[in-house]
Amino acid sequence: MPDHKNNILILFAHPSQQQSEVNVPLFEASKSIDNVTTVDLYYEYPTFRIDIDKEQQRLVDHDIIVFMFPLYWYSTPALLKEWQDLVLEYGFAYGSRGKALQGKTFFCALSAGAAEGAFRAEGNHQHTIRELLVPLEQTAILTGMYYLPPFTLFASRTAVDDNRVVNHTEQWQQLLIALREKRVDLAVASQLPTLNHDLCRLIGGQS
Repeated sequence: MPDHKNNILILFAHPSQQQSEVNVPLFEASKSIDNVTTVDLYYEYPTFRIDIDKEQQRLVDHDIIVFMFPLYWYSTPALLKEWQDLVLEYGFAYGSRGKALQGKTFFCALSAGAAEGAFRAEGNHQHTIRELLVPLEQTAILTGMYYLPPFTLFASRTAVDDNRVVNHTEQWQQLLIALREKRVDLAVASQLPTLNHDLCRLIGGQS
């Protein structure tokens, strides 16, 4: 029998897609990868009326959960926060009987407008990107998921002019394939500042 491959769920949240130069291309590129399910939350739930049962079943059916979004005021866009509040409920995601997510892997794929140097103690934002995502990391811990650092594109406002979007998208596809094929050393990945850091070594010699 063939080895089981990881099924990956990408929950995409971008309220201004007509202005997106990074996240929409990344989301569209994800659709070509086998074993990857892509969900555009703002398309499915324009009135914020989330189908909780449907979303919980999606989580159950996948091994790896990804939040894809532009960083908004050090957090997720509003609909993705609403999704978390409603879907990750007691008795499903946490609590004595809330075991549905245990053993799954979780991480974020995000864009940040500022350069990476701004995300450090002496920078404008005074914290690393990983430090700013601690609430999501703690959510993963509470629900029994294995947390990985974010796959991040910094200085996203100039990414098109700097010709960085194509390479970023290609790296993303390579990472998805490696995750699907279980070629990512999760223990090593969990210690990195971002999943982009030393991606060649992380996914087994591909860059």
